[in-house]
Amino acid sequence: MGLDFECVPAPDDGPSVSADPAARVLGHARHKAEEVRRALPAPAFVLAADTLVWRDGAFLAKPADRAEAELMLRGLSGREHSVWTGAVLLDPEGRRHERADEARVRFAPVPEPDLQEYLAGAEWRDKAGAYGLQGWAARHARLTAGEAGTVIGLAESAVADLLARAGFRR
Repeated sequence: MGLDFECVPAPDDGPSVSADPAARVLGHARHKAEEVRRALPAPAFVLAADTLVWRDGAFLAKPADRAEAELMLRGLSGREHSVWTGAVLLDPEGRRHERADEARVRFAPVPEPDLQEYLAGAEWRDKAGAYGLQGWAARHARLTAGEAGTVIGLAESAVADLLARAGFRR
């Protein structure tokens, strides 16, 4: 997008306060944005996001270990699920602009050798649902609705929308 920015990691996701996917990702993104804002020496635009996989009424966050990653991926194999990304932009005056977006992804049945080869690596770590659409999963998954950026973690269109709402000028 041609923007200059600095990445400042938030210490954590904050509490999970809702069973509703849109509300949960927005709650996490709000927490991250507010934590980062408090750590900055001067007012600035702060953008934070959170992504979760949602399948059959359950959240699939980042797996804790290989066994949990395998369980998640077996549950996604051959099925469709939602991916939600919440984005929150705090402007320098402290006003909050936010949105939650949903995308749908369908996995083909994943052959056992492919699954085991993937789990032997580290790509599944630190990824909601144990996969990234832009990596290994590209061989087995396809976007059926929404934007790929929502699944990857933050769609460019969401950033542009939030910046426009906040009156950001280059």
